[in-house]
Amino acid sequence: MEKYTNIDNEDINKEEKMVFDEKSCPVTATMQVLGGKWKAILINAIYHTSPARFGELKRSVKGITQSMLTQQLRELEDDGIISRKIYAEIPPKVEYTLTEFGLTLSPIMISMANWGKEYRMKKQNVE
Repeated sequence: MEKYTNIDNEDINKEEKMVFDEKSCPVTATMQVLGGKWKAILINAIYHTSPARFGELKRSVKGITQSMLTQQLRELEDDGIISRKIYAEIPPKVEYTLTEFGLTLSPIMISMANWGKEYRMKKQNVE
């Protein structure tokens, strides 16, 4: 491990000094897309069942209301995370898939899932 003088530390601190606020923090931008109770669950469900139909999502995501499901899917579509394909048939058929951009979330979601499993195990061992 290198030792720095006070002058070296001042130079490092000047270079690395960042301002964190909700407009410039990249983690905040990510959490605006993934945050909330349902979005990560929906992204995960669509990833594993793609293409996913509305009714399938409603059945597989326990506790979500139809209006909340509709709202969250619209927000994810507006953010470019999922795409919605409507088939011209009766009854109407709609399928949801992750966009190419949405698929870039896969490593993040896998890391979050692994972290969550580890956290739960650690928490159970404490209790």
